[in-house]
Amino acid sequence: MNAKMVPRTMVVPTSAKFAHPLAKMQSVIFPTLTHDELLREEHYLHHMELFPQGQFTALVHHGDKWTVAGSTVTFRVKWSFFEKPHTFQEAVSDGWMDNHDPEGEWLYGGDLSIHPDYRGLRLASQLYDARKSVVRRLNLKGEVAGGMLPGYHRYREQMGIEAYVDKVVHGDLTDPTLTPQLRNGFKVKTVLYDHITDPRSDNCAALIVRPNPGHEPFRARSYAVI
Repeated sequence: MNAKMVPRTMVVPTSAKFAHPLAKMQSVIFPTLTHDELLREEHYLHHMELFPQGQFTALVHHGDKWTVAGSTVTFRVKWSFFEKPHTFQEAVSDGWMDNHDPEGEWLYGGDLSIHPDYRGLRLASQLYDARKSVVRRLNLKGEVAGGMLPGYHRYREQMGIEAYVDKVVHGDLTDPTLTPQLRNGFKVKTVLYDHITDPRSDNCAALIVRPNPGHEPFRARSYAVI
């Protein structure tokens, strides 16, 4: 990509035509994950049937067409769902997101991914904003997700994973994934051990939460499709 030309970008609701390219880029975006942990085309199609309001795709105007560059997959859960330790596969129901609870008051981020060729365009921030709009529209209490910690391998010999996360939280260190999440308003609740296949972080992740400051406890939630 020409560094002097910033391409146009946009985030749109995920549709069936995006399922194949999104699935194709999963292994490029997440090279450490096992085959079973990667989302497949049929997964994306199922997500759209399950909870269409919570699925978004990032597009980049490349050449003379819009190109799929990333996406986010979400579903709704109750607080008790993530209060106990869980693995990534348990959380996302082996990719199907069948833990979706239509009455859940929290939005769980099952996946947020940007193709390496299109990083640096603030696509992740746009996808996080799309998720925030769902939370506001449905009057949910906030968002939660298991965030990867790919920068830990550089400090493994110096400190444990919890100390690393603490230093990232306080700005003493920068993590490629957690730092942007913190900048987007997320807070770390705890460290999840044996959560996901990622040797860089000894298979750990950070359970992150972003409360909705505008949540109105007594207002009926809207179920309008975005």
